[in-house]
Amino acid sequence: MHQRLLESYPVSSDRYDEMLLADGRLRPHWRTLIDQLENLSPEMLRRRANEVRDAIASDGVTYNVYADPKGANRPWELDLLPHLVSSEEWGFLSRAVDQRARLMNAVLADIYGEQSLIAGGLLPPALLFGQHGYLMPCHGLKPPGGVHLHAYAIDLARSADGTWWVVSDRTQGPSGTGYALQNRQIMSRAMPEALRDMQVESPHGYFHTLRSTLTRLAPANGEPPLIVLLTPGPYNETYSEHAFLAHTLGFPLVEGVDLTVRGEQVFLKTLNGLRRVHAILRRMDDDYCDPLELRADSALGVPGLTQAARLGNVLVANSLGSGVLESTALHGFLPAINERLFGEPLMLPAVASWWCGEKPALDYTLEHFDDLVIVPAFSSMRMQPVFGHTVTGAARRRLIESLQLQPHAYAAQEWVRLSQAPVMSRSGDYRLMNRTISLRVFAVADGEGGYHVMPGGLTRVASRQRRDVVSMQQGGTTKDVWVLREGDAGAAAADQLPDDAAGIAAGDGTLIRSTVDVSSHAGENLFWMGRYSERVKNLARLLRTTLQYTMDGQTESRGMLGSVSWICSQLGVQMPKSDPRPTITGLQQSLQAAVVDTSASVSVATQLRQLAGAAYQVREHLSLDNWHALNKMPAMVQERINTPAAAQQVLGNVIDACSGLAGHALDDMTRDAGWQFLMVGRHIERMVNMATLFDSFLRLPPRHQTAALSWLLESASSIVTYRVRYRRTPEWLPVLHLLVFDVSNPHGMAYQFRMLQQYLAEIAQQLGLLSMTIPTHLAQQLEAMSLADFAYGSATAGEANARLAQLMRDAVSGGYMLSDDLSRHYFTPLTAPVSQGV
Repeated sequence: MHQRLLESYPVSSDRYDEMLLADGRLRPHWRTLIDQLENLSPEMLRRRANEVRDAIASDGVTYNVYADPKGANRPWELDLLPHLVSSEEWGFLSRAVDQRARLMNAVLADIYGEQSLIAGGLLPPALLFGQHGYLMPCHGLKPPGGVHLHAYAIDLARSADGTWWVVSDRTQGPSGTGYALQNRQIMSRAMPEALRDMQVESPHGYFHTLRSTLTRLAPANGEPPLIVLLTPGPYNETYSEHAFLAHTLGFPLVEGVDLTVRGEQVFLKTLNGLRRVHAILRRMDDDYCDPLELRADSALGVPGLTQAARLGNVLVANSLGSGVLESTALHGFLPAINERLFGEPLMLPAVASWWCGEKPALDYTLEHFDDLVIVPAFSSMRMQPVFGHTVTGAARRRLIESLQLQPHAYAAQEWVRLSQAPVMSRSGDYRLMNRTISLRVFAVADGEGGYHVMPGGLTRVASRQRRDVVSMQQGGTTKDVWVLREGDAGAAAADQLPDDAAGIAAGDGTLIRSTVDVSSHAGENLFWMGRYSERVKNLARLLRTTLQYTMDGQTESRGMLGSVSWICSQLGVQMPKSDPRPTITGLQQSLQAAVVDTSASVSVATQLRQLAGAAYQVREHLSLDNWHALNKMPAMVQERINTPAAAQQVLGNVIDACSGLAGHALDDMTRDAGWQFLMVGRHIERMVNMATLFDSFLRLPPRHQTAALSWLLESASSIVTYRVRYRRTPEWLPVLHLLVFDVSNPHGMAYQFRMLQQYLAEIAQQLGLLSMTIPTHLAQQLEAMSLADFAYGSATAGEANARLAQLMRDAVSGGYMLSDDLSRHYFTPLTAPVSQGV
């Protein structure tokens, strides 16, 4: 048995193998999985591996690796094989992690409180106060409920004898819980039978506990608490996870600019004004959180946040200053501290560590340099671990000199040879290979003095064999962690988290306020998402229509190409220069470039990127289907287009996708203020585009206008309506009526005026701010015109056309003014509603 998968699997005698015993036999808890995999052909394995990659791409799971050739948003990597942990082993790990989390919370309470550990000689003052991680302004800060450490993560490595060792503690805003849940969701689609048959524990209880704890501890004074997730923004390497967590937990995703402190309380800037924030789940480093007291050059934080937390007016999770415990130099002092505080030994040993700030430790480090790993003592230092035996020559001398000159900045650790686990090869044969791994385990405070440890976690996999540094920034991949349950299989899925987290009841029966007013930042991005989606669709339709006229070969089409080329240039498309009668080939090349040229300011590729950027920042407001559709769109224009027919196909796909987005907006989104701004953005963009298109058309000579009427109708997505309604070739007055005067044509000017009036009136009524009158004035000007005045050859035609052209120009400038007014009134609120008293 198991011959096919294991026959080429390499075994290393100097490392612990997670799958195999020392004699080469399978560990008992791996047998079921390997049996199932043996029954799958290489083609079936390939399909399942592709399902994993497709799901990652569809869900938009990314990890931003700076200067990575795959781009800023590097796709998340997930191996098809999970990391299996037996129930017996997990029982020990969960108890040990709970113990260490309680210790860390107690240490934080002491070092920011009475500091008895320093007075008792258990912590060197230089180690604590000599690092940037200790924040003096936070001394004396007492968080609600006495909980400093709400979320905790620990990185573990297994040595050759099978012992788990602590490599590092994550105590600021531990990353990875969202990725762990996404890994599980993806694996449940790729390996559903194995998950069911092996009775795998669910990780969802962690998120229930996190939400319940923050709700219970938030200083809400009896009102439903408003909890937000604070992110550094879309350029952070784990922003994708932040957006996913916000969506999962039902918390608004905010940046520092979305929050303000008034009267020593924290408020969220919403479309309705300022709303009191009771708790902040932060994914931002300590010192960046408050430029007023912590780091003056931070453009990411909230001025005054420290004082609001100090007074107990807002819960910050984790408490400000908690990053001090991420120092590896602390590891050697924790066993004695645990004995003093809890009267018991630490269950999980840390990798033997020496803080070089103490002379005996420095002497030991220099004497045993080749056997140790030199690491930064403090998390604020940007330095990769250095294996002593790999450093030679001048580099070795420089490192030793640095150790002697700044010993307090370094720590030395014992070199632990990481365990190895099987990964699925992607070379085509889908055989098993081995890679070194480390395990990150997560715990969350339960609000009653203990910690709930997530059954599972995040296993990180090294990019190469026998590599003892595992880093996502260095191209590593991940595994889902399967903790196997003993007993009833049905219990494993008992704590599933609903897909829509909004409206989950807290433990005391009160309703968590998870559906809140839309933040100003989110409202602005939804507005621009509406504009960009319409802008992409308008441009794609213009290019497709014009390309078709270059391909049909009809004489009358060729005669009008100069006119339509000029109109395209007025809409920003880069067309052939100084050529009133451009060649067919030249036109086609310019039109094809306008599809894929990312350097052009007006191209489908550029505008898709802008659309994706706006959508990325409001991901928590979008349904999963809506996000999948958006996430697939940029890839439509990534390949080179060599023929007009290929360009036509791509443009058709883009138009279909944009139509799908419009459908999602109508069917999937709640009719709140954010949705209204999305719709306003769409109609402003359609109005501006149609006005620019029609103004350019009116500048053509009458003979050229007549030749281009069909092109105009198709570019305005109204040709089918015209044919059904009038059943004749395009004529000037019917076309004018349909595209400008007809309030029932969703692509016409009158329709845009009416819809903008409606949505702006609803926004003004709902948000209680000023109503915008620009669409009303434009509609009144249009109503004052008579269609009969535009008849070719009539005495009034010239004046009527001039008035209409001026109306189109007014509509364009009005669209820009309307955007500015919306931004000024709604997207940057500076005052709270009167009811807030601030």
